[in-house]
Amino acid sequence: MKKLFLLLMIAGMTTSFYSCRETTKEKSKEAVDAIGEDIETNVKKAGEKIEEGAKKVKKEVQEKVEDGKEATEDMK
Repeated sequence: MKKLFLLLMIAGMTTSFYSCRETTKEKSKEAVDAIGEDIETNVKKAGEKIEEGAKKVKKEVQEKVEDGKEATEDMK
């Protein structure tokens, strides 16, 4: 009887351990997927900010060039 009880306990613990391991794998995969999505979203946002900054710099440079042309024309 003791051996049967011990065998059932070991079987139950093994099943429990295996189930927890599968759950951990699933949660880890979900976490990795979420991290990947966060990275993708943040990269897109960073790209948009860089593009906005580049457009702003381009506009400012064009304004300075135009101001320089006006200044040289006034000197003539």
